[in-house]
Amino acid sequence: MKTFIAALSICVLPTLLFAQNQLPSTMVQGMDGKKVNTSSWSNDGAPMIVNFWATWCAPCKKELSAIAEVYDEWQERTGVKMIAVSIDDARSMARVAPYVNGQDWDYEIYLDPNGDLKRALNVNNIPHTFLVNGKGEIVWQHNNYVPGDENELFQKVLEISGKK
Repeated sequence: MKTFIAALSICVLPTLLFAQNQLPSTMVQGMDGKKVNTSSWSNDGAPMIVNFWATWCAPCKKELSAIAEVYDEWQERTGVKMIAVSIDDARSMARVAPYVNGQDWDYEIYLDPNGDLKRALNVNNIPHTFLVNGKGEIVWQHNNYVPGDENELFQKVLEISGKK
């Protein structure tokens, strides 16, 4: 039994460490219905924010709307890219496009209806926000939202972008 556990640890541990430090390679769906591999996400060396949300999550929608109000300034100052990943499942994902179309969000929006990316990043509560540096490494994360959390996020973006 000890040998089996040791062998399992050796096989699983590197994968777990990788999943926590890098964006994993999984398939998500674009708003146009096309499948996209998350390994293709990049921002030419500038930071990326990856935010998990759902149409039924009021704090999620408040956070994304709060960021939308300052996103143009954030992009201008740091080059940051925002990616919002909906975890709405097959029953509720039809609500995503109409909701997003009614918002003033200038983000890339993806759907994760099977929860593959959510599971790979160990997202249990939403909203859950990851900050990714220019090398694709996750350098900060935060879950839940209270007004003002976007300011802390922007401070972290400034730090890793070197634009402080």
